[in-house]
Amino acid sequence: MTHAHHCQADQANDGHAHGDDPVLAELLDLDGVVLRDYWADALTWLRRAARYLPRTRLLDLGAGSGVGTIALAQRFAGAEVIAVDQDEQMLEHIRAKALDLGLAPRVRTVLADLDAGLPDLESVDITWASMSMHHLADPDRVLRDVFAVTRPGGLLAVAEFAEPLRHLPYDLGIGRPGLEDRLLAALNNQHAHELPEIGADWPPRLAAAGFSVLEHRMFELDLRPGRNVDAIRYARLWFGRLRHGIADAVDGDDLATLDLLLADHGPHALRLRDDLHLHGHRTVTLARRD
Repeated sequence: MTHAHHCQADQANDGHAHGDDPVLAELLDLDGVVLRDYWADALTWLRRAARYLPRTRLLDLGAGSGVGTIALAQRFAGAEVIAVDQDEQMLEHIRAKALDLGLAPRVRTVLADLDAGLPDLESVDITWASMSMHHLADPDRVLRDVFAVTRPGGLLAVAEFAEPLRHLPYDLGIGRPGLEDRLLAALNNQHAHELPEIGADWPPRLAAAGFSVLEHRMFELDLRPGRNVDAIRYARLWFGRLRHGIADAVDGDDLATLDLLLADHGPHALRLRDDLHLHGHRTVTLARRD
């Protein structure tokens, strides 16, 4: 399992990521593009909170495709950024991006299964954990491990969500209204069994690991992209993975409607719609080791 996918991407199937899945890397990268304002706001907040730290070594815990890794390297000039993930293909993707952007000397990748334990690391100043905690078998143990490698005064930021973003209008003009409600209900039922940590209350868990919680912020995501190519591609990839993951839990009429949305052509295809509305919330909990 790849431990941090910076969006809902990995929630659309069985909760596992596969190294031979290029669609997943694209979807994760698109999250950083389509939701650039969220990423900028969250990481600018983190940078301001860290203004008095040495900021020499940062950790992206469960780096996925490296949206956070690259953003950290760009915002913290001179710092080394360590990207930890279980998926070697994702780490190769990060290395390629870092090389293209001239960041390779400051970006290091570490292959590790966080459920088996945090890899041996030098002390870090800042840890960014985006959409990774809910994947772990024992996130509380991982938080204690992060505390142990964090320098006094260092920061931990945990970004999470309670429910995937929504994209569709209630009435699509085809099928029964409320399609997305039913799709997400099926997905949330699957999550209750497979990923029970989704929606967990993270501030007390960070405190239990030894951190002092500084702030817990909710970032509202609200975007009406019209026919923005990246946003439409993001939605198509998301719903394509969702269809694969919950096909057995959705009735045939809803699957047929979903297929019309995913079609390359036709009046109702997502690629031709201008009524997408990406909305939802992500939370970021910021804590410090005193």
